[in-house]
Amino acid sequence: MSPHARIMRGQFIRPLIGVRMPGQQSEVTFRFLAQPTDVNFGGKVHGGMVMKWIDQAGYACAVGWSGAYCVTASVSGIQFVAPILISDLVSVRAHLIHTGTSSMHLAVDVLARDLRKGEQRLATSCVMVFVALDSPDGKPTPVPRWEPRDENERRLQAQAEKLLELSKGMAKLVDMRGAQLD
Repeated sequence: MSPHARIMRGQFIRPLIGVRMPGQQSEVTFRFLAQPTDVNFGGKVHGGMVMKWIDQAGYACAVGWSGAYCVTASVSGIQFVAPILISDLVSVRAHLIHTGTSSMHLAVDVLARDLRKGEQRLATSCVMVFVALDSPDGKPTPVPRWEPRDENERRLQAQAEKLLELSKGMAKLVDMRGAQLD
């Protein structure tokens, strides 16, 4: 049987199912229409729905990079800057901006496009941190190192490193507050 015929029959494709290729996918974009079930009583998509979309795109990006199961560790600086309306074309773009040993920092932007007018606007943005685990109930596992490719990516990585330092300070505050509640 020729290689082409074997590919057509799926003989070369099946063995690749489940094979991880970490370090290959540093960006994910989801696109869909905002629907009536996504909106609040004011007719705009509610923040909880936007946060769900952000988490889903972030998860897909983190798993795509690490090749491992991932959990959300933090969401920083979420900004709701413009409303999303029913029938807007929503794009949720998550892209890697920094890696640690087992963590991945992602910048996530949510864009809304009015299809009738052709106008696009930034609706929401934030930075997320995901941690790769060796199993759903497991321990942190190493992720491939990410390197910025241009000046913009170097700037985003520097911002992620600043957020990391702020997070460490916040963790200390949370620990102190927890001790006071006991």
